[in-house]
Amino acid sequence: MATNRVSATGRLPRPPYPSEPVRPAPARAGVRVSAVAGGLSWASSRFSFVEDEVAGLRPFVRPGAVCLDIGAEYGLYTWALSALSGPEGSVHSIEPLPGPAAWLRTAASAFGCDNVTVHRVALAARAQPGTMSLPRRRLLPVHGRAYLTEGANGPGPNTEFARSRSVATAVRTVDGLCHHLGLDRVDFIKADVEGAEAAVLAGARRTLLRHRPSLLLEIEDRHLAKYDARPAGLVAGLRGLGYSMYRWREGGWHPEAAVTDDFRNYLFTTRPPTHD
Repeated sequence: MATNRVSATGRLPRPPYPSEPVRPAPARAGVRVSAVAGGLSWASSRFSFVEDEVAGLRPFVRPGAVCLDIGAEYGLYTWALSALSGPEGSVHSIEPLPGPAAWLRTAASAFGCDNVTVHRVALAARAQPGTMSLPRRRLLPVHGRAYLTEGANGPGPNTEFARSRSVATAVRTVDGLCHHLGLDRVDFIKADVEGAEAAVLAGARRTLLRHRPSLLLEIEDRHLAKYDARPAGLVAGLRGLGYSMYRWREGGWHPEAAVTDDFRNYLFTTRPPTHD
């Protein structure tokens, strides 16, 4: 098995960025993760817990691609992106919660994902110290519904949870992180941050204009509302930057005019999707 060189930047102090050097993303992706990614693609059309869009990543993530998985949780997209980007590519897996971040590091080693780097930080519109609100159901944490409290005007739909706890985290921006890591390309960004997607994009403007990455965003009005954002405004902002919106259905990417309540994951790209 390949030597594990997965780096973890989860112990960063509050911004500004630390002065110590950051190791470059390693250059090998293991055979095991290819099998995992293939299984996820197969499962995407069969099981509800695997999102359908996993099967449609290949046209946007070629060998050598540099990807950001923002709100990685347990790595559903991280493993698929790792396999697709291959030995010459890299995946930066962004997860602010300590439990899932630790799992990502352990799983990356087990799967042989030497091209994955885990960052235990949150991303938003500006760099600052921050707090995640982690809800609990029957005493168990619900990591997929945690949200960044900075910029939020309340818990929004998380009022359904009777309990939650606060988790401190550093907050960065996409632009700042990419500059700090010295990335000379960014090909694909996935973001699922429970309503803070607009804030993530605000902190990614330089990256979007310079690298023109394709984006896969979770967009739900109920979550955006707690940050005083709306789907139409988010979509309009990206269209103003030259992006077109698509959704995955019937095995392919199809143009979409507006966000709808029955669907939550949307692709934004500056080039028409291909089906291969």
